Amino acid sequence: MRKVGRGKYSEVFEGVHSPTGERCVIKILKPVKKKKIKREIKILQNLCGGPNVISLLDCVRDPASKTPSLVFEHVAAADFKVLYPTLSDADVRFYIYELLKALDFCHSRGVMHRDVKPHNVMIDPVKKQLRLIDWGELEDLERRGMRSFGRKKNAERKK
Repeated sequence: MRKVGRGKYSEVFEGVHSPTGERCVIKILKPVKKKKIKREIKILQNLCGGPNVISLLDCVRDPASKTPSLVFEHVAAADFKVLYPTLSDADVRFYIYELLKALDFCHSRGVMHRDVKPHNVMIDPVKKQLRLIDWGELEDLERRGMRSFGRKKNAERKK
């Protein structure tokens, strides 16, 4: 296992997904409320199969420490600080469109990412593949009594 990153709530490693033998990313969560972890897992499962949304492969817990981990698909992403200056205008348009497709899908499911930034957009320039990652700051709009971007309020105004 090789460490590939860390965040406020986790450390991230590259590993091998045992059932398939394929490379994966393992997000080992730091101690946080179980409710927050369950919400992230539930919403990631709801977004499964969406365009350009990172795929959650598994949820595991270390038997000794009880530390939860999330297992995701692997993306051979380039460092954005190196990649971005090399992108052509057409490349930028392509990747922005791919990012917008991911956001549109999430919003249609009542989910708002809330932390879209270069660190959370993985781009594999060889495969021309983009994945939106790190759903730890997500907001479930339905839970807050809202529909995606005010649809509920607009529906009420029409009455």
